[in-house]
Amino acid sequence: MNASLDGKIAVVTGGSSGIGRAIAAEFVAEGARVYLTGRRKAELDAAVAEIGPGAFGIRTDAADLSEIEALFRTVKEREGRLDVLVANAGGGGGAPLGTITEEQYGSTFDTNVKGLLFTVQEAVPLMGGDASVILIGSSTTVKVDAPGFSVYAASKAAVRSFARSWAIDLRGRGIRVNVLTPGPTRTPGLLGLAQEGREEEFLGSFAARIPLGRVGEPQEIATAAVFLASKASSFVNGAELFADGGHAQV
Repeated sequence: MNASLDGKIAVVTGGSSGIGRAIAAEFVAEGARVYLTGRRKAELDAAVAEIGPGAFGIRTDAADLSEIEALFRTVKEREGRLDVLVANAGGGGGAPLGTITEEQYGSTFDTNVKGLLFTVQEAVPLMGGDASVILIGSSTTVKVDAPGFSVYAASKAAVRSFARSWAIDLRGRGIRVNVLTPGPTRTPGLLGLAQEGREEEFLGSFAARIPLGRVGEPQEIATAAVFLASKASSFVNGAELFADGGHAQV
């Protein structure tokens, strides 16, 4: 039986750790050739080595338009096309209203909104029919569990809006655009918000608010991404798929 992504060419931004790394590994396991990006070369090289044949690293700052352009030039030169894009690169710290700085706002929106916009815009000319764009959202846009995440949540709300609009912009081209929205997931990014030595207690505070009673694992988000990348989701477009254990649903 053929793997669901046999022969596909994919780009996964922010693929050096966490959810992006898990998605890249799962795509390779399903038969795709995957280009991972990340800002930290050592981390990126380690991810490529761990995933093995079929994974290729291109150091890219997702907020730098010239580096985004260079990424897709390389993909075009090497492969001639692109079948799947996972726009995963993103992040942002917390700051409650009254303490938000211009720097925090700028860095969050530069990566999560500007960077994502121009990543998709550069990718689309390489895509033909039956291609898939997967934008990574966040359950914070629906359910905010703690103060200080207004800027981050707003940037991810823009991601959801992009999917709706781009599904219309790409009408008739066979390119699907969907949002994959994880809930709290055991990643280095989430664990980095915890006090040292209290990581499991920190994750437990999220688990208590999730109907399944636990946080997600990166592999669980990755298998949902495979669905959106494959023919199994051929009539899914402009949608948001929650992989959140019910976090934002109740």
